[in-house]
Amino acid sequence: MPKPILLLNCGSSSIKYQMIDAETEAVMAVGLVQKIGDASPGTIEHEVNGEEFSTEQVFLDHTEALTAVVAMFDEHGPAIADAVAVGHRTVHGGTAFNKTTIIDDGVIQKLVDLSGLAPLHNPPGIAGIRAARRVLPDVPQVAIFDTAFFSELPAEAYTYAIDRDLAAKHEIRRYGFHGTSHDYVSHQAAEFLGRDYSELKQIVCHLGNGASLSAIDRGHPIETSMGLTPLQGLVMGTRSGDVDPGLHAFLFREAGATFGEIDTLLNKRSGMLGLTGKTDMRDIKALIEAGDEQAKLGLDVYVHRLVGYIGSYIAFLGGCDVITFTAGVGENADHIRKMVVDRLRPAFGTVLDEQVNSVRSKAQRRISTAESTIEVLVIPTNEELAMARQTAAVIAN
Repeated sequence: MPKPILLLNCGSSSIKYQMIDAETEAVMAVGLVQKIGDASPGTIEHEVNGEEFSTEQVFLDHTEALTAVVAMFDEHGPAIADAVAVGHRTVHGGTAFNKTTIIDDGVIQKLVDLSGLAPLHNPPGIAGIRAARRVLPDVPQVAIFDTAFFSELPAEAYTYAIDRDLAAKHEIRRYGFHGTSHDYVSHQAAEFLGRDYSELKQIVCHLGNGASLSAIDRGHPIETSMGLTPLQGLVMGTRSGDVDPGLHAFLFREAGATFGEIDTLLNKRSGMLGLTGKTDMRDIKALIEAGDEQAKLGLDVYVHRLVGYIGSYIAFLGGCDVITFTAGVGENADHIRKMVVDRLRPAFGTVLDEQVNSVRSKAQRRISTAESTIEVLVIPTNEELAMARQTAAVIAN
C-alpha cells in the first residue's frame, strides 16, 4: 500500500513540492507555486504521471498557496488525503537541531528564534510550516535541516577565531548547508563503488547556483565550505563566497554603503553574476567561446577557488578515495569538471576520462580513468528522496 509523503521547499515567494511514495520511492507528483504575496496572479504547475496541469490566481500568503496546491491534488491526483506526513526543507537548525524532527509549537518557536542566523531562508520556511499545519492539520509535519549533517563537525573546523564569549552568546560558528545533499550523494558514491561508507575518504562538490564542498572522513563530515550562513565559501551564482571580512567596513566607510546594501551586494549581485553578468554556466561558456575575456576570468576565479578548497580538503583527510560532482553545475558542466580534474592532476594524480566526461547523462558514472589515483564520479543529487527517507524514518519511530 502506498505511503505518500508530501515534501515542501518554501521560499519567500514560491513553493516547490513533490509527493513521493515512501514504499517504492516513486515520484507521484511534482509542482511549483510562484508569485506568492504578489498582487498580480501567480501560477501553480502540477505534474502527475507525465501530465501537466496549471492554474493561475492571486496568492496573498503561503496558506492561500498551499490551499490551492491541495485543490490541485484533489482535482488531478494523487489523493493528498492519503499523505502520511509532510516533510519541510528547513535551512538553519542552529545548535538546537542536529537531526530530522517532528514539528510542534515548540519547534516552530525555536525556528523563529533562529531566524537571525538565516534571515533570507528560515522565515519563509516557517511560513510554509504554519500554512501546512493549517491546511493539513491531521498530518504529521517533519523538519529536515540543511545543517544537521554537519552538526558533528570537529570543533577545530566549526570554530571562528573571534571573542569566545561573543561567539557563545550568539551561537556564531560554522554550520554548513546542503547537508541533505552531501549525506545522500556520499552514500550513493559508496554504493556505486561497492565500498563500505565507513571506509571511504570523500569530497563531495555540490555545485549549483548555491555551491558547497564537504570532506567526509570514513562516514563523518570533518569540513564544509559554507559557514555561519550560506554566503561563505565557493564562488556561486550570485553569492561572492569568501571575501576579506574587512570589505564590509571598507564599503561602509569608502562607498557609503549601508550594511543592508552590502548584504544584498554579496548575496544577490556578486559571484558569477558580478564577475560575468550571467549566472547560468551555459551562458558563460558561450560568452567565453565568443571571446569575452571577463567571462573567462570569471570562470577561472570560480575554478581557482574550487581547486583550492579541494586541495585543502585532501590534506585534512590525509588522502582521498573519491571526489564526487553533483547538483546542476556539477552534474552538467563537463568543461568545469575537466578544468578541476586537470588542475588537480599534477599534485594528486587525478586523470579524467574525457570521452565519458563529455557525454551528457542523468546516470551515476565514473569519469576518471583506471590510472587515476582518486576516483572521480558524477552522482545526481536527489534531496527530495533523501527528505522522504528521513521523514519516513522519523514517523516510523
